[in-house]
Amino acid sequence: MSEAVFLFPGQGSQFVGMGAGLAQAFPIARRTFEEASEALGFDLAGMCFEGPQEQLVKTKNTQPAILTHSVAAFRVLGERGITPRAAAGHSLGEYSAYVAAGSLSLVDAVRLVRRRGELMFEAGLERPGAMAAVLGLEGAVVAALCAEVAEGTVCAANLNSPGQVVISGDPRAVEAAMARSREAGAKRTVPLNVSGAFHSPLMAKAADGLRAALAQVAVLPARIPVVANASAAAVAEPQAVRESLARQLLSPVRWEDSMRALLRDPGPPFLEVGPGKVLKGILRAIDHEARCETAGEPAEIEVLAL
Repeated sequence: MSEAVFLFPGQGSQFVGMGAGLAQAFPIARRTFEEASEALGFDLAGMCFEGPQEQLVKTKNTQPAILTHSVAAFRVLGERGITPRAAAGHSLGEYSAYVAAGSLSLVDAVRLVRRRGELMFEAGLERPGAMAAVLGLEGAVVAALCAEVAEGTVCAANLNSPGQVVISGDPRAVEAAMARSREAGAKRTVPLNVSGAFHSPLMAKAADGLRAALAQVAVLPARIPVVANASAAAVAEPQAVRESLARQLLSPVRWEDSMRALLRDPGPPFLEVGPGKVLKGILRAIDHEARCETAGEPAEIEVLAL
């Protein structure tokens, strides 16, 4: 394999020990974790490799941890001659995609996602929210049910795949939308353990803060197509990148549409770059014939480079 469509995971893929194998096996991965730790002013590498879990799962730590693992894997792949033809990232993963595309430096990206995590947490304290997965209903159906809810704000937040939608909003409104979804035939509704109503209007203050942070960093034109969450279309120009990342906090992650956009141009396989295998599973739910490998551990990368 010399070329692939790179997919970068988002929050939820973290685990204690993440990246340790990469850092031990590949000097460039070790340097990546050192670079991120230095940029943030604390031992992110140690937190990833050794925990503790209660610190790693905090949003402000989880986001730079996943991004750094993803970029470390991306750099190892590059050394071994495997490069992206296009890229996409799920929520937080969109930042990793822009690093891979040359739009953001690692230093700026880890600082941005650290600030993003802080802003999201603060917004959740100021206006508490909830999220839940709705399984077994199409996105359009779930969105329509959310629009009927009178108990507050609730909307579709992650349109992941056919029959897998995440909703987000005021706690009472989310509960009402879950009930309506079950009445409409949802197989299951599952409350999520989150600190706020991400990808919803409740993140308006966080989005304003993120716009201010994005305005302070250098953003370069993307060297490869990056399909953005909010639009499910390729974004390349610096101001469009900034707007896409700020808009993302308020808008649904249109992951199914993004994958279908990338699937319209058959070519190299997909490669999930970073911790976990979540995106591979979602992609197979969208198109069971799609080819997707994972590249987050040394053994996975060694196989790809054969």
